[in-house]
Amino acid sequence: MKKFIETIKNIWKVEELRNRIGLTLGLILIYRVGSFIIIPGVDQGALAINSSGESGGLVGLLDLFAGGAFSKASIMALGIMPYISASIIMQLLGMAVPVVQKMQKDGESGRRKINGYTRFLTIAICAFQAPSYLTMYVLNYEAAVDPSLMWWTTSIALLIAGTMFAMWLGERITDKGIGNGISLLITVGILARFPGSVLTEFGVRIDGAGGIFMFLVELIVFFAIIMVTVLIVQGVRRVPINYAKEVVGGQGASMGASSRSYIPLKVNASGVMPIIFAQAIMTVPAMIGQDSILGFMADFRGFWYNFIFALMIIIFTYFYTAITINPKQIADDLKRNGGFVPGVKPGSETADFLDNILSRITLPGSLMLAAIAIIPAFAMMFGIGEGFAMFMGGTSMLIMVGVVLDTLQQIETYLLNRHYDGLMEGGAIRGRRGEAPVGNVI
Repeated sequence: MKKFIETIKNIWKVEELRNRIGLTLGLILIYRVGSFIIIPGVDQGALAINSSGESGGLVGLLDLFAGGAFSKASIMALGIMPYISASIIMQLLGMAVPVVQKMQKDGESGRRKINGYTRFLTIAICAFQAPSYLTMYVLNYEAAVDPSLMWWTTSIALLIAGTMFAMWLGERITDKGIGNGISLLITVGILARFPGSVLTEFGVRIDGAGGIFMFLVELIVFFAIIMVTVLIVQGVRRVPINYAKEVVGGQGASMGASSRSYIPLKVNASGVMPIIFAQAIMTVPAMIGQDSILGFMADFRGFWYNFIFALMIIIFTYFYTAITINPKQIADDLKRNGGFVPGVKPGSETADFLDNILSRITLPGSLMLAAIAIIPAFAMMFGIGEGFAMFMGGTSMLIMVGVVLDTLQQIETYLLNRHYDGLMEGGAIRGRRGEAPVGNVI
């Protein structure tokens, strides 16, 4: 505890880090305030009464990621998911459309163009989802005071503006604050529901459904799942690399000692993005309606929902790893800097070697991610309440752990650069200090 307090003091001493954390907290506060601003013309009392019996299911899951804004009919009801969906589409287009591929290779200018197209696509997705939300949720529960054409127009515009504003806040956090802004906003929305879910589960157990002992068992399982998730997120396969000896001083001079380092290939190199992407796509059935052909996917306790969800996580893990890590580029950088993997020829053979390792470690990593993602369905089978079960695993757990670790790593980087210890013992959050030796290689 003493070391933790000392680290907090060190954070306060670094002016840039202090300002970034303050800005991040301020923008998060604005986002949370926005989730309580109700769409004009919506009777929240009638909405709460009429929808109280159907607060679970996929609608409850959507409300979880929107931080409660979905069930309140807030201007932030659609949350940040339309932007995530647009990002998925643009990345998929980058694999098939030559024009998008060219923009991805054009550096900063290409990135700005892709971001612009992503924003326009986000507006288009919101324009589709907003009427569906108003129809299936607000009108279905008779919460619209006067559903006139003006009300429809202003409500759709506000929902689009709410998502775009949330997207802007996320981008500002990424650029000027700490952590990945979009992921942080999703995490904050999830954490906002956590205290209430724990208290509800505690009340249920105290009233006789297992007693305090069962509640303590649930907490132990909860923390065990957190530790397993951290191991998966932080797991690394270290590939040793050597650098050729250098001549020191010219003709007749001695040879310098060869240096040795390693390439850290993460078991889960894609982070939380596969889970976020998969979850964004799985929200589509709820927006289309349970009476459609995709209605069987609206039950997140069902077999097909969890099977498809797990399969999508595995696919997106491979996909995002492929676009994040380029073995050929790593091999070329190693060769250019005089580095080589012991026992493997530089160049194409090194690229193939790294690609084979990535394929082998990504498979168990993706399977473990998928297994954790479907834990809530099994937790509810064992009698755990739906609210708390959502935090026993699933997207909530994976996003929270991944985003918190990534944010801690960024804070630790600022501290280590100024010769302070990090937030963990000795500043050794894996992924920063542990990966420093190859910072100039990858």
